[in-house]
Amino acid sequence: MRTGTYWAVTTVVVGECAVGGAMDLFRLPPFYPMMIDLGYPSYLATILGLAKLAAAVVLLAPRLPRLKEWAYAGVLINMTGAAASNAAEHVYSGMIAPAAFAVLALASWAIRPGSRRL
Repeated sequence: MRTGTYWAVTTVVVGECAVGGAMDLFRLPPFYPMMIDLGYPSYLATILGLAKLAAAVVLLAPRLPRLKEWAYAGVLINMTGAAASNAAEHVYSGMIAPAAFAVLALASWAIRPGSRRL
């Protein structure tokens, strides 16, 4: 049960990282225009896109426990940063999705099997 829950939650997190990373790299809506509207420079999309794709690969790969810790930290920082950026601009509806993905990333990290821990 716990392993199934882990993989279900982690699949959602990895999917968001992969799709969101690709969308960032190709500067597709809705994320890219939202990022620009929040005042971030356009080159940040490339940095975030590559980081999200790397996180997706690391979270799926076997072993690599230390890199997984960094990937989870990066996902959490990215998602809480997105939620906080929207809150700072009073775009409260823009906080919902990143906050939800932050919770899912935290859940995935908390219930990961022993083989994926440091």
